[in-house]
Amino acid sequence: MKTALFRSALILVLLLTQLLANAQTAHNPIIFADVPDMAMIRVGDTYYMSSTTMHMSPGLPIMKSKDLVNWKLVGYAYDTLASVDALNLTNGKSTYGRGSWASSLRYHNGTFYVTTFAQTTGKTYVYTTKDIEKGPWKETSFSPSYHDHSLFFDDDGRTYLIYGAGKLKLLELNADASGVKPSTTEQVLIENASTPSGTGGGLPAEGSQLFKVKGKYYLFNITWPKGGMRTVVIHRADKLTGPWEGRVGLQDLGVAQGGLIDTPDGNWFAYLFRDFGGVGRIPYLVPVTWEAGWPVLGINGKVPETLALPASKGLIPGIVHSDEFSRKKGEAPLPLVWQWNHNPDNSLWSIADRKGYLRLKTGRIDTSFVQARNTLTQRTIGPESTGATALDVANLKDGDFAGLCLLQKNYGLVGVKRDNGQNAIVMVSASSGKAIEVQRVPLSQKTVYLKAECDFKDRKDTANFFYSLDNKTWTRIGEPLKMPYTLPHFMGYRFGLFNYATQQAGGYVDFDYFRILDAINHE
Repeated sequence: MKTALFRSALILVLLLTQLLANAQTAHNPIIFADVPDMAMIRVGDTYYMSSTTMHMSPGLPIMKSKDLVNWKLVGYAYDTLASVDALNLTNGKSTYGRGSWASSLRYHNGTFYVTTFAQTTGKTYVYTTKDIEKGPWKETSFSPSYHDHSLFFDDDGRTYLIYGAGKLKLLELNADASGVKPSTTEQVLIENASTPSGTGGGLPAEGSQLFKVKGKYYLFNITWPKGGMRTVVIHRADKLTGPWEGRVGLQDLGVAQGGLIDTPDGNWFAYLFRDFGGVGRIPYLVPVTWEAGWPVLGINGKVPETLALPASKGLIPGIVHSDEFSRKKGEAPLPLVWQWNHNPDNSLWSIADRKGYLRLKTGRIDTSFVQARNTLTQRTIGPESTGATALDVANLKDGDFAGLCLLQKNYGLVGVKRDNGQNAIVMVSASSGKAIEVQRVPLSQKTVYLKAECDFKDRKDTANFFYSLDNKTWTRIGEPLKMPYTLPHFMGYRFGLFNYATQQAGGYVDFDYFRILDAINHE
């Protein structure tokens, strides 16, 4: 009897020990959601990170963490990048997969700097603020668009951009980074930064991020050797102008592109991302040690599954969040987790017209879902996630289509179409590259409940759509949506709320809520 009690007590102690260990252990990926092209800084005991959201508005998100694991959105560098047809979804143009790309984030002499570049406008952008969490941000821009650049403030007061692909170049800026320094000329920093990872084609070295540690310069780049995987290449030099020597920094799981960050207690990590199918490009942390003046990434060259950092508390509410569309006085109209698919038409949406609802109105005729304005989106998350909404469709006009989407080039939709005065619940799939109506179910009531369930486990990348008439009994509609990551959109799938007109403008739909779960709800 005593032996059995002892065994039970020992098992309990072991379980409690394991639970305690798990509570103190972080797991890769750090964020199982689309947060690519990260740039990261530490100011005191607080970390800040910028990322890429391309065609979305607002853009250039800023996130905050106290432990490198648990992040939350605190703002955006801009509301709109520019007002041009491609960003406004006007005159048949769009900028899916373009917009603003990889940013560089710095803190220098009491000012925060975040820079980006845009093929859409052909410009390089510099945003500055004294308060990274509250703003406001000041914008300056100049031509041309310096590809995948790294902003760098050297100890002698001079300011530089390092940029390019394969052949990396150095350009001096004004001290405040407001533009190219007059009379300066660019110089080649490294003739072929891809060389350490081998020759023979593939993605040339890009994604530059430059750091200075104990007087030495360290330049991080990503390459993708032909027939291989995404690879971290590191160059170092005693002087910024070189000579530079390079080596492979990491080649495991395709985890690459990023840079270095240290903790207040002297530990070092590399922040990198991994292509992970339909959910997007997801952040990893890799421990760094120093040997003979080189940063050594990983554990025996491998990306570890666990890290000696606090455990994640989940991505809700810091990265994604449910929204009941109820606002208290003084609250922002939309929480930071939301982004429009392009620049919105602010005259055609409201959370004030009907209390507790998001109203999306139509202002023009569109022939394609991806050309429609004012689709309101937020990230899907892995390994599983469910997005659900309820909508009042009483005020749709003939030809209107409103509902819940999974947005990427091969998108999926579940919503309500109104034709000849009759409403129907419809599932549309663009998995073939062309939008096809898969199923239609007549709808006689004004309120309908919709949801989409996403499975990203082991890159399954499959979603199913459902509807309900009472928010209790759910019926699957249409077919499973395969969710490949495509370069034309260059972004992980996003949940979205949409409404567009195909025959006449002036209709509207009211969304009661959007609710997101980090699981598939098997009701």
